[in-house]
Amino acid sequence: MKTPGEVLREGELEKRSDSLFQLWKKKRGVLTPDRLRLFPAGPGTRPKELRFHSILKVDCVERTGKYVYFTIVTTDHKEIDFRCAGESCWNAAITLALIDFQNRRALQDFHSRQQRDAAAEQPEAQTARAP
Repeated sequence: MKTPGEVLREGELEKRSDSLFQLWKKKRGVLTPDRLRLFPAGPGTRPKELRFHSILKVDCVERTGKYVYFTIVTTDHKEIDFRCAGESCWNAAITLALIDFQNRRALQDFHSRQQRDAAAEQPEAQTARAP
């Protein structure tokens, strides 16, 4: 079982800015089982976090020359563009971590539903036995 603070991958990737010129900004990425943290190049600035509960999918993977380009689509349908060195495989690591997170959440939801259903059935069973 993976712990939320465990680092799955750490290294450099680039994020396309939202500005008019859409420049590529180098970031230090830290991937954990529940989020992707992006640290800017400058010291003293806070990292941005993409929590997996707010990510729908990793999309539009394209390899051109030395870079792999990919898009993270959030639950509010915002698209965030990234690129990384082809051999770094950030897109695959993020996709696998996201799938693992979604599977763990689905199992938790399933177990919660089972417990809720079992608790709801217990009073009915006790009432049915009363004289």
